[in-house]
Amino acid sequence: MQVDALVAAGVQKRDVFADVTSGSKAAIERRGMTKLLEYAEDGDTVVVWRVDRLGRSLIDVLNTVNLLRERGVQVRSISDGIDPSTSTGRLMLNMLATLAEYEREFIVERVNAGIAAARASGTRFGRPLSDPAVVADKLAIAADARARGRTAEDAARLVGWSRASLYRHQQAHAARESAGM
Repeated sequence: MQVDALVAAGVQKRDVFADVTSGSKAAIERRGMTKLLEYAEDGDTVVVWRVDRLGRSLIDVLNTVNLLRERGVQVRSISDGIDPSTSTGRLMLNMLATLAEYEREFIVERVNAGIAAARASGTRFGRPLSDPAVVADKLAIAADARARGRTAEDAARLVGWSRASLYRHQQAHAARESAGM
């Protein structure tokens, strides 16, 4: 949708710089923005679908626009019609960037509330727990390999674990045994 709008506004598809990473990263840390900054020259115009695509915080958007302006690069937003080269455009830019930052914070609050509610209702996040019988079998195989002189790394690789995973499972097993489980 955004790329189609840019192409409809006259941007060549080869000149579209996109990021698929989270918008919560600072613009300068995003790969597409880095490429754009390397590509854009004095006299160019950067066309964005919406001004909040330049960053999700007010400071990030303003820093990006100022960085581009210092290089002689203009910014044009096609969906909100903002021209940051005018005082009215800068006012609108500040207002929309502030709203984008508010929206991002609101989304983070809702996501965190949803995660808290899911945890309260018993939802477990992360990797599924390993089957204790499978772990015990792998520990026995690794212990046998170690008894035959293999390194911890070799023993771990033999059962499909990293060395750190082998040590972690050994510690958990030892703790369960000392607790009488």
